[in-house]
Amino acid sequence: MEKRLPFRAFDGAFGTYYFQLTGDDGPCERANVDNPSLVRRIHRQYLEAGAKAVKTNTFALNAQVFPDERERARLMREGYHLAAEAAAPYGAKVFCDIGPVADGETGQAEEAYLEAARAFLRLGGTHFLFETQADFAPLKPAIGEIAAKCPDAFVAVSFAVSQDGYSQKGHFYRALIEQALSCPEVHMAGLNCVCGPVHMAELMRRLPETDKPLMAMPNAGYPSQVGGRTFFQDNAAYFGEKLAALAAKRPMVVGGCCGTTPEHIRRTLACMAQTRTARVQGAPAPEVRKKAAPGVSVFDRDWTKKRVAVELDPPTDADFAPLLEGARALQAAGADLLTIADSPLARTRANSILSAAIVKRETGIEVLPHLSCRDKNHIAIKGELLGACYEGIRQVLAVTGDPIMQEVFARRSAVFNFNSYELISFIEGLNRDVFQESPFAVGGALNVNAQSFASELKRAQKKEACGASFFLTQPIYTERALSNLALARHTLRGKIMAGFMPVASYKNALFLSHEVSGVEIPQEILQQLEGTTQQQAWDITVPYAAGLMKQAAPHCDGYYLMTPLRKTALVVRLMQEGLA
Repeated sequence: MEKRLPFRAFDGAFGTYYFQLTGDDGPCERANVDNPSLVRRIHRQYLEAGAKAVKTNTFALNAQVFPDERERARLMREGYHLAAEAAAPYGAKVFCDIGPVADGETGQAEEAYLEAARAFLRLGGTHFLFETQADFAPLKPAIGEIAAKCPDAFVAVSFAVSQDGYSQKGHFYRALIEQALSCPEVHMAGLNCVCGPVHMAELMRRLPETDKPLMAMPNAGYPSQVGGRTFFQDNAAYFGEKLAALAAKRPMVVGGCCGTTPEHIRRTLACMAQTRTARVQGAPAPEVRKKAAPGVSVFDRDWTKKRVAVELDPPTDADFAPLLEGARALQAAGADLLTIADSPLARTRANSILSAAIVKRETGIEVLPHLSCRDKNHIAIKGELLGACYEGIRQVLAVTGDPIMQEVFARRSAVFNFNSYELISFIEGLNRDVFQESPFAVGGALNVNAQSFASELKRAQKKEACGASFFLTQPIYTERALSNLALARHTLRGKIMAGFMPVASYKNALFLSHEVSGVEIPQEILQQLEGTTQQQAWDITVPYAAGLMKQAAPHCDGYYLMTPLRKTALVVRLMQEGLA
């Protein structure tokens, strides 16, 4: 049974309502000092509409938006006092509002949340709302600090997810809310922002029964862009009807987010008063969808021998024939699996999953597309994985991807939501919630050439904790890399495919050695290759790589062979000598 609700309704949006009243699209938190009477009036309008709790006008008060520490402290102080002053005559609760902090350096978000929590504690805050969050983990230190300094504090956490239930960090909403509610110091959790009332209601109805109260604060709907500005429809009556219907079926604290006004809260409470509460015990079991092309990943099958995976690059043009020709040649030579790179070195190539699907369809060989999060957000990634599922692809290699240098030098923000850890976690979440019948095996990269291999191993262990079940290593050229491979085999649980790439020429070796991160070719090999013909170069590099493959055999589950410059004949020769 859910506990009695601590109150019935939060207020609605502050920022979008402030813009509606003033036309000022700058940070509304500055109004705490520049226009305190308006801030006070907005709070009172929500209270007069029936809200029993107001949020301080402090959503974006962090160092990323307000780098001046003194200004930040002053705006927070005034924001808290204005909300408290407005709430006092109504006996309403004041929630110290802490919005999301974008990822930066390690620990940056945690520090920002801690700073905000400590500032509010000094001001006398007793109710805290961490809202519009994409992840729960960074909040834990701040929540712990609140509990330690104010044992009677009430802490609520609200997550922002898309219509399909995933946050910007790729976490599924049920898992996020479960994490929050399982924390003893959190008293209420739910959703806010991104979704309109209908989609948020659908998500909330699917939640299982909880011991702690839930909350829902949807946007007014989905906005339109006019002249570079965002506008929401005036739909208070519709909003109130939909949100009241949700609260009737599943009692919870309600409120509003972007686009809502005092009228939205007034209409919601009026509709709730007219609606007979029909309590639903728990949520219906989620519908189990029929999945396309069920199957088991090659990495989840029994391996009686070492498997051989060979990497091919998709084309940079509209000519797909060379890729299929190379795939057929490698299949005939005994390759068990073809891996398809995802625009390596950030050079645009055909989509890796589409390319892998065509190769699998035309040849029947198993494929392992690389999936980079460098230039895709979670919407695009989920779409690609759905396509891979339909094509019977059951394994992916999750990588961050090589940086796009134009964005690095222009200091522009990239598209992606994830790093490789978060991408692996995202796919594992989809395995539980979308691909239950035919989950993906998820792999990660392992750089055995790393200068600090102890740190690289820790990263690999973190990938395993996120859900990685196999690893593909960078190409091995040195005894040090072999030693690191042996250490990895001793440390990691997942399958390890040891990487090898025979260089095609002296020029190719120089390029790989000096321009490609993670590749280390010994100086003596470079010296032997200097001045050689292609055939002479192959006569040097193939036996050398084959010898390393045999040394690596006790420490790996298979081989990952990379094809340089589309020279599939070179890799076929390495397979013949290295597997002999």
